[in-house]
This record gives sequence, C-alpha cells and structure tokens, in this order.
Amino acid sequence: MGQVAWKALFLSLFDYKTEKYVIAKNKKVGVLYRVVQLSILAYLVGWVFVVKKGYQDTDTSLQSSVITKLKGVAFTNTSELGERLWDVADYVIPPQGESVFFVMTNLIVTPNQRQAMCPEVGRIEPLDPQTPAKPGSASIPDALCDKDTDCLEGEAVVAGNGVKTGRCLKDRGSTRGTCEVLAWCPVEKRYKPKKPLLGSAENFTVYIKNSIRFPKFKFSKMNVLATDNESYLKTCRYSQEHPYCPIFVLGNIVRWAGGNFQEMALEGGVIGIQIEWNCDLDKAPSECNPHYSFSRLDNKSAETSISSGYNFRFAKYYRDAEGVDYRTLIKAYGIRFDVMVNGKGAFFCDLVLLYLIKKSNFYRGKKYEEVKSSSRKSLSSPTLNSNQSPDQLGGL
Repeated sequence: MGQVAWKALFLSLFDYKTEKYVIAKNKKVGVLYRVVQLSILAYLVGWVFVVKKGYQDTDTSLQSSVITKLKGVAFTNTSELGERLWDVADYVIPPQGESVFFVMTNLIVTPNQRQAMCPEVGRIEPLDPQTPAKPGSASIPDALCDKDTDCLEGEAVVAGNGVKTGRCLKDRGSTRGTCEVLAWCPVEKRYKPKKPLLGSAENFTVYIKNSIRFPKFKFSKMNVLATDNESYLKTCRYSQEHPYCPIFVLGNIVRWAGGNFQEMALEGGVIGIQIEWNCDLDKAPSECNPHYSFSRLDNKSAETSISSGYNFRFAKYYRDAEGVDYRTLIKAYGIRFDVMVNGKGAFFCDLVLLYLIKKSNFYRGKKYEEVKSSSRKSLSSPTLNSNQSPDQLGGL
C-alpha cells in the first residue's frame, strides 16, 4: 500500500493543472462583484493613499533639544526678608535652562535656624494676623506627649523636624505637651500668605528654543525665525501672527492650559507645554511648522485634595563670626513647566520615485552614485536640509 501511494505521488509531479473560469450571466452577481471591487479600490485610494498617505515613508524617531531662558523681576517687602528684589537667579530652579523648569511664586521663610534643642511643635501662626491661632491644629502626632517617657531619647520624630531628647515640654496649665527635639531651631513656620508673594511672575516671559531633526531624512529645523534683526526676540511675543517667536508670557501659558495664574501660584502646580512637529517633507520646508498645546498636569481639584499643588524645600547656609553655622530655610511653592516634544516626518517613498514617475532616471542618478575605485555601486541618500525640498531632489 505504501509503494502505491509513493508511486502516485511521484507521477503527480508530471501532471499539468490549469484554472477553469465560470462566467455567470447574472446581473445581480455582476453588480455585487463590481461594488466590492470599487469599495476596495476606494478604500485604497481614499483612505490608504489620500488620508493616511500610505505612499509616504515616515520617521517617528524625532531627535530634539530644548533650551529655556526666563526674564522678569519682582519686588517684595516682608517681615522675614524686608525689601527685596527677585530676579531669575532667585526664582528659577534649576538655572541651567532645561526642558523642565520651576518658577517660584510663593514661599515660607524660616530665617536664622541653628542646630539646637527646641519644641517640635510650636504655636501656629495664622493665615490672617487678625485671626487667632488654633492650638494643636498643626500638631505632629508622633511629637505629642504626656510625660517624658513618651519621648524616647534618640528616636526621630515621624514627619517631624528632629530627634527626640527625652523631654516632654508643656505650657503652663496644659495636660499635653510636645517632645523636645534636636533640630534646626526654630522649626519651620507652618503658614503661608493668603496671596502669592511673587504673583507678579504672571508677567514674566520664557524663551523656549526647540531644535528638531528627523535622522532618517536628514531634515533639521528650529522654532525660531531665521532673521538678522537682533531686536526681534527682544520685542516679539508668541501669537498666531508670530508662530516663530518662541517668547511666551507665563500668565498666558497658564490661561491657555485652562487655569488661573494667581490661584495656581498660591500653592503651585504643573503645566505641560507640548510641541508637535508633524511634517510632510514632500512640501516645502516652510510648511513644516511647530504646533503648541498647553495643559495642566497636576490635580486640578486643589480644594478637595490634601496633596494639591507643588512645593519643595531648600536652604541657604551661613557661618557667623564665632564659626557657628546657621541657615535660612525656604519652602518654595511654584509652577513647574514640562516642555515635551514629539512628531513625525513623512517623505515620498523610494519605490515610487525610482520606478513609477517620469523622471525616475534622474532620481536614480541622484540616489545611486558610482564609485570609481570599485565596480560595485554604493547607496547614498541625498542630504535634505531646511532650505531644500524633497521635490527639488526628486525632480517632481
């Protein structure tokens, strides 16, 4: 049986097969067949080629760099700092000008702190000087005590400022007290102004310089107008009429993101600045333009969240004539700006250029270069810069 099967298989190798077509003389079937054909053709032409531009090669590996620089000054007069002028070296963190930068809009200052022993919890200063403080409203649970044994010596206060010394300090006539700690004393003040101290930062400006490159097509561009006018960037502001002036007013950015600058400046927040480069490189380089969008990235429900806003602490250190170190502690509230860049470049694919257009011979001559020292041909892509369009390269 096995030999018969193998013999039949061997003989079938010499068989000739051809297709048989059956023509159905039925108008309904014919119409349905043509409708299906036309639907597929319409999909390919309309969706794949026209809408999605399937004839183009794309590059999504966008390379980008962002440099930021802020301008603006503010004047304040407080009991802790007196009269003070603030410039970019004071309120911009970090100062390097990166794609993420922070602008300080409010702060709590605790001056002249020294390492010593003091109460972990002191009297709370109210938001309004006319409003009496509420005892215990800013208590740190781990620092509350009834007796000295509640303050284990050498134990750090959870969510506190120092290390317990073993003493429980009480006000006269009080039944409960607070642990004494070794810390930077006096401990941080637990209040903030009702209005942002640097509310005038709303009028500060930021220069956002963005350089992009599509490595696949060797195309580069910037979001800054190419001009010899040195005063242009000193006088212009970004708008629909000036899309290549990347000078933004901070108040406008927050407003475009749907926020109120003065409300956001009180406790801080995070704003996203999105730059989109979606470029059809078959068109002139002037048609490749940046598109900006703005959004608030942190929790907008500030009044219902105990973790709303954005803040952090830093200190400035000094040493007095006796060699004792002391510092000024600053709890900074402000707005963090995240600049995010993405996009894609699209270019007419080589298959069409090399074989399907009238001047395909011209394009092949530009794309392939014959090397004299070798009989083989090397493939090299023509360089495309912001001053030369793909149409010029392809002779389209």
